[in-house]
Amino acid sequence: MKRLTQSPTDPEFIQNPYAFYDCARVEGDVFFWEDYDLPMAVSFRAVNALLRDRRFGREPVEPRQFPDHLAPFYAVEAHSMLELEAPRHTRLRKLVLRAFTSRRIAALGPEIETLTHELIDAFPDGEFDLLPAFATRIPVIIICRLLGVPEDRADDLLRWSNAMVSMYQARRTRAIEDEAIAATEAFVAFMRDYVDERRGDPHDDLITELIQAEEEGEKLSTDELISTCILLLNAGHEATVHAMAIAVKTLLEQKVSAEVLLPDSIDETIEETLRFDPPLHMFTRHVYEDTTLYGHEFKRGDEIGLLLGAANRDPDMWDDPNVFDPSRRIKPNTAFGAGAHFCIGAPLARLELKHALPILFERCPGLTITSPPNYGNVYHFHGLEKLMVRV
Repeated sequence: MKRLTQSPTDPEFIQNPYAFYDCARVEGDVFFWEDYDLPMAVSFRAVNALLRDRRFGREPVEPRQFPDHLAPFYAVEAHSMLELEAPRHTRLRKLVLRAFTSRRIAALGPEIETLTHELIDAFPDGEFDLLPAFATRIPVIIICRLLGVPEDRADDLLRWSNAMVSMYQARRTRAIEDEAIAATEAFVAFMRDYVDERRGDPHDDLITELIQAEEEGEKLSTDELISTCILLLNAGHEATVHAMAIAVKTLLEQKVSAEVLLPDSIDETIEETLRFDPPLHMFTRHVYEDTTLYGHEFKRGDEIGLLLGAANRDPDMWDDPNVFDPSRRIKPNTAFGAGAHFCIGAPLARLELKHALPILFERCPGLTITSPPNYGNVYHFHGLEKLMVRV
């Protein structure tokens, strides 16, 4: 296995990780990333297969060891379906899907459109940052409304969420950990109070549905319910904010025709933005049994990284993968994962993109980037620091 070195916090890599991915892929389906001390799947076939292979999963073989000061964060993680495997993951996912239905998600379309118009109406004159004015607001407000959380707490939820997801980033330090723990404790306290309130005062919202959800006589415990709400809020905004901003950036930089956002082509355009520059670039898996794949011997207890961003640029899967082509025929990509852990919020993220982007470009035909966009130091996520524009 080829061993490669590349700091995930290097400024050049942050701005363009795809050059490194292309070099790594030449060496085969799997390479060893020295900086992570892990093997990494880099081809589409390997990433896609390992996302679906039940011999690999999110839950560690041995109990996770962590310093005492991180206990509050991992107490939440212990009940998160993102970090679990069957049978607990299966049970939690079924219970959540009973509330997170396609009917409930689809019904949000008109609400997303109304919110999009309201945000555009409030755009300032002159140069401004599209992230706080648009890309951030849509996902966080919609997930607040879906869950039934007051919108006036959106900024708190956003701040707590940003701090918590920093725990997954390569730039993590003790100071970042301390901020994440403080955010976790505040988030848990808020959600616990809110869940208690909803138990006595049910509403037509997702939190009430989750409280009432039942599968074969089992319900979500309070801790599971809190972890699930935090997961939905964190994942429900983090990836979609990045996806929304990157999509706008890509469409503007590529100078594509507004026709690509018409109803008969919007789906292809959205899938191409997600393939071309996805918001999440790496997802890890633990090995549950000894096996040999792609010329590498995996032992029970090993860990492997799956490079989603690299898989989406694999020339064995797509012609000219480094070219943005909104007319490209839709094929499955790995932007939202695959298999048992396929992102439960993917339909909502796609719906937000499908409704918000056409309105933005129709109402702001002169939308222009005013300064070069920079990606933030947030790997293994991939998102813009800001997107300065003028209407």
